Formats: sequence, structure tokens, C-alpha cells
Amino acid sequence: MKTSMKKTIRVVLLALAFPSALWANEELHLDSADIDINNKASLQRGAQTFVNNCLSCHSAKHLRYSRMAADLEIPADQVKANLMFASDKIGSGMEVAITAEKAAKWFGTLPPDLSVMARAKGDGNKGADWLYTYLRSFYRDDKRPFGVNNLVFKDVGMPNIFWKLQGAQEPVVEMVKHGEHEESVITGLKLVTPGTQTPEEFDKTVRDLVAFLVYMGEPAQFQRADMGPWVLAYLFFFLAIAIVLKKEYWRDIPH
Repeated sequence: MKTSMKKTIRVVLLALAFPSALWANEELHLDSADIDINNKASLQRGAQTFVNNCLSCHSAKHLRYSRMAADLEIPADQVKANLMFASDKIGSGMEVAITAEKAAKWFGTLPPDLSVMARAKGDGNKGADWLYTYLRSFYRDDKRPFGVNNLVFKDVGMPNIFWKLQGAQEPVVEMVKHGEHEESVITGLKLVTPGTQTPEEFDKTVRDLVAFLVYMGEPAQFQRADMGPWVLAYLFFFLAIAIVLKKEYWRDIPH
């Protein structure tokens, strides 16, 4: 009974905290991800980044490895050899490698599934821009459990998994006057310890990852784009027939 009550309280707190976090950052400027969802090479790199860095904690169970292989034009044997670490069946979903027990111990709860995260963060390009800005906006904060905070999602309970690639950032703090009072405000971030990638290279890595996350939110978009011209051709063909039939039916009727 006590365990059930604790779970209920935790769910309620998360439900209250999540909207407030979005509200607090709704005016935040988001950088343009500028992704190309039709660039298969970018999506392939994004898939590799996702598997190597995200899939250890975050699942994507609504996307099957076989579907990804077909859509991204990756041979099945390469998927099995390089992208499947938590499953041995190519027809299975991208399940998380971490167990629920370990996740609860390390993070307090199981990290969310990322199958539709890009769509959950906004319509159109907004979801991609949110993720792109978020993944590049971690900065040092010794008060947080993992030693980092985030400009887009304040007090986020996630470590910066790309710190080796990006390096370490620190906030640029300025005093801003509001009426008669002044308060410190973070106006930007500065790189204080370089990573293994240059800022341009890291932006590209994140852009590829975000492109993959956007694809993952709606894998059928490739089929929809391929079918679109045929559907339009079908409609125009029967429109032409309908016009001819109309003229034939009304030819002998006096106007």
C-alpha cells in the first residue's frame, strides 16, 4: 500500500512539474535544427549515434529494427552487427538495454521511450528545434545530481551524455534590472573545456541524431511521400473521366 501511494505521488508530481517546465521555457529562443529528413546518410549516422549513446537508457520500442533497416537502406546483416545490442531478433522493437530495477536505482524512474519524442515536443519543425537546442544546452551546475543543468529544461534529471564530444560549457551570467531590483540571468553558454569534436562537428552530430528522432516519430512518412504522386495522378485521371462523362450526359439535354 505504501509503495502504491509513493508511485501515485511521484506521478502527480511529474505531471505538475512537466507543464511548469514547459511554461517556464516557452519564451526561450530555439535554434533551427535545419534537418533533411530525406538525407539517408544523415539518418544512418543519427541511428548509430542513437544506438551508441541513447539506447542504453531510452527505448524506442515502437520502431522495429527491420523497419529501420528497410527505410534507411541499411543491409540487415549490418544492422545485426552494428546496431543491435539489446536484442537478437531484427523484427523486434528497439528495447532499452537498462533494466527497470537499475533505472529506478540510478534515476528514480525509467527514462522515457523516445519513439515519438520529436512529435511530443511540438508540431512541424518545433519538435526538431527543441531537441536540437536541448541537446546542445547542457552546462556545469555543481548543485545538480549529475553536475549539469540545461537552459531548455531547467533542473533536468539527465546527465550530459555527449560531454566527451561537446566538452564542458559554463553559463554566461549577467545582471538584469527589473524595476528597482536586479537579478542574475543566464544569457548564454561558453565552452570552457573542448571536446573531441569541434563545435561545428558536434552540431552536425546532434543534427543527424535529431533527424533520426524525427523520422522515428513517423516512419511512414517515406511511404506517404512515395505514394503521394500516384494518388494525385489517380485522382486527376478520374477527374478527366468525370468531365468527359458529364459532357456526354448533358450533350443532348437542352440548356
